[in-house]
Amino acid sequence: MTCDEAEILIHALADGELDAGHAREVEAHVASCPRCASEFAAINEMKRALAGTDLIYKAPAALRQRIEAELPPAQPSNVTPLAGAPSRRSLLKGFAIGSAVSALAATGLVAIVLRNDDQQRIEAEIVSAHLRSLQAGHLTDVISTDQHTVKPWFNGKLDVAPPVIDLTAQGFTLVGGRLDYVDARAIGAVVYRRRQHVINLFVAQTSSTERRAEKLDTLQGFNIRSWRDRGLSYWAVSDINVDELNEFGERFERAMGGSS
Repeated sequence: MTCDEAEILIHALADGELDAGHAREVEAHVASCPRCASEFAAINEMKRALAGTDLIYKAPAALRQRIEAELPPAQPSNVTPLAGAPSRRSLLKGFAIGSAVSALAATGLVAIVLRNDDQQRIEAEIVSAHLRSLQAGHLTDVISTDQHTVKPWFNGKLDVAPPVIDLTAQGFTLVGGRLDYVDARAIGAVVYRRRQHVINLFVAQTSSTERRAEKLDTLQGFNIRSWRDRGLSYWAVSDINVDELNEFGERFERAMGGSS
């Protein structure tokens, strides 16, 4: 293990978030590397200092009472009286509108709505997979900063192995990869770090070869950049700001274009 690889995992080791295998690798490196041992000791010293400090402050009950006293009194709501029975004309009008909606549905508008709902469901599953990966021992199945180690690991595990690009020089450090499950099927996840932030790049095969431009969304506080190219769908998910995530996607796409 190199110092760069240990630097990625040393905080996780201090927080007890590594599985036994990875923990042994990092501990062995720290034991033989004075620089990393010093960094590990500094992290533990900071943890002890924070643990011995009372950083929790509970507001007194008098503050709540004072705030409630300053609030304006509740106003009675205006209740609209119930309308009379609907007329025959309004019933017929409602029936006509319902028939028109059914006709529009037959032309394919409902299919569009369903596709949008399906995209939202997939994004929700992607975010759930990202959250699962942040739990201890779930981030990587293969850990390496070398793209020539990570990419071959996927061979034989998926129909199409995801592309793995080294973007360390651009500020996005390759950490490793893993298998994940989205929409009831196995897909590849390539893991990067931006400072202390994790970026999961989920890659799945798609039947369409048409390129789809990038789309940016936010869900449950996480930013998502999705795009499609060369028969593969991509979702990059992270809590970094949207500009940095977009930069990651642009650099990845640019590198893919140069490698084709």
